[in-house]
Amino acid sequence: MTVSLHESTRSFARIGLLSFGGPAAQIALMHRELVEEKHWLTEAEFLRGLSFCMLLPGPEAMQLATWVGWKRHGVTGGLIAGLLFVMPGALVVLALAMIYAGFGQIPLVQALFAGVQAAVVVIVFEALLRVAKRALKGRTHWIIAGAAFAGLFFLNLPFPVIVLGAGFWGALTATATAAPPMPAQPGMITATLRTALIWAAIWLLPLVLLGLTEGGILFEIGVFFSKLAVLTFGGAYAVLAWMTQAVVAEKGWLTLPQMIDGLGLAETTPGPLILVTEFVGFMAAHREGGMLWGIAGAVVTLWVTFVPCFLWIFAGAPWIDRINAAPRLAGALTGITAAVVGVIANLGLWFSFHVLFHTVGTVALGPLRLISPEWTSLDPIALLLAIAAGVMILRLHMGLPLVLAICAIASAGLSLI
Repeated sequence: MTVSLHESTRSFARIGLLSFGGPAAQIALMHRELVEEKHWLTEAEFLRGLSFCMLLPGPEAMQLATWVGWKRHGVTGGLIAGLLFVMPGALVVLALAMIYAGFGQIPLVQALFAGVQAAVVVIVFEALLRVAKRALKGRTHWIIAGAAFAGLFFLNLPFPVIVLGAGFWGALTATATAAPPMPAQPGMITATLRTALIWAAIWLLPLVLLGLTEGGILFEIGVFFSKLAVLTFGGAYAVLAWMTQAVVAEKGWLTLPQMIDGLGLAETTPGPLILVTEFVGFMAAHREGGMLWGIAGAVVTLWVTFVPCFLWIFAGAPWIDRINAAPRLAGALTGITAAVVGVIANLGLWFSFHVLFHTVGTVALGPLRLISPEWTSLDPIALLLAIAAGVMILRLHMGLPLVLAICAIASAGLSLI
């Protein structure tokens, strides 16, 4: 089916503006728009593209949009589709971050965000349930998820070790297929290497120049989020705990309440949830040099977060049928997806303790590191708002922006009383 670039651009602009609700809702929106209504893809093509994108680090919904654009109009179509998926949300997050930096210390605004933080706890656990239903199909998957949770929550193992270990185990235990591998067409390997080198240069050369000219907080932001870009398997929730620990405890770029506020802001915008990194980059640079520096930090973060997505798609898309036929890769993805359940469970408990209690410490028992809240420091308003958010999300199935708004207003009202 022939589709004009103009029509494709209009469709992806609409998808970008309506892509609320996280990757599941965004993928469902693209399926309805591109498969059911416009018939640009068959069901089998859509599923092959989705499976390919799930194998990649980064936001799978944005990469799926980029792949569809590439499939229709090459690199130009892929760039348009990917950028239109990201930019509406990125502009909103930037505006919200600027408002937050300017007015976030006002007591009333702090009360509003206290309600947002309570709702975020429930949002993380709701994501846990959603991912668990998709990922845990057998006893082995439950064991992987439990091991990932224990490694993070009790042993404080590095997140990359958890992901690599789960992927290695999944690949090792994958069932081999009898189908012979598809041979590469002449010139495919050369073309892939050329594409990868071009996009790696687009990604990394500005970072090198930044290091040579600025060498400070902007360069540090670029290096940190470049590393994150190659580790974000399983979606934003999978790396949030590791990212939070790094930017709060190690680098001191944000406080924990600011980090949770940023996640709440990202939940209210269209586009991928990984846009929370833009908020972090803005706040880290704003802390060093004010508003203009914060905008520069946001731009650097967006660049090193999303340019790699185009690299993965444009270099890997011609190989999609061969990749989907590889049982070891599919097994690695299955293992990582199961581990993500344990990762999100750790994140949910970690957020819960820090939102619901004013005082949270750590207790060491040999090699174990256990979070230990001061039970008398329980915040009853935060607990009440979290319960209310749970009812609205899990029982009444209300939209996340509405739930966040209700919790924020309720928190402000209770603080005034």
